[in-house]
Amino acid sequence: MNIILDTNIFLGACIGQGNANKLVSRCLQGDFSPLMGAALLAEYEDVLGRDHLFSNARLNHDERAELLDIFLSHCQWVRIYYAWRPNLKDEGDNHLIELAVAGNARYLVTYNLRDFKQMELKFPEICICSPEQFFEEVQS
Repeated sequence: MNIILDTNIFLGACIGQGNANKLVSRCLQGDFSPLMGAALLAEYEDVLGRDHLFSNARLNHDERAELLDIFLSHCQWVRIYYAWRPNLKDEGDNHLIELAVAGNARYLVTYNLRDFKQMELKFPEICICSPEQFFEEVQS
């Protein structure tokens, strides 16, 4: 199953947040196929380089970089050839919808649900959910 993990999910896994950690772990086990694109990778790298976000994290800088490398080896690279521009409240999140459409993702997992509810261009085949909602969906 193709899924998108928003940057805040990967950040949560590095910090040790329960379901974010579980979701990244399940991707590494091959249970889900995470999609990756150029904009999302740049976002991951940018956030992982902000050491102040990880002052109480279980992983240091080198361990976070290693986890990203391992995670990327499990990702399916997707090129986006068409910009859908769903006009989200946060312009920086539009690329996630475009990646989901281009990669035929069924789920976009994020902690930022509020901004995605305001989409002007709707994609009903993509379920935008939190990690908790995701696990409820896939277990039923």
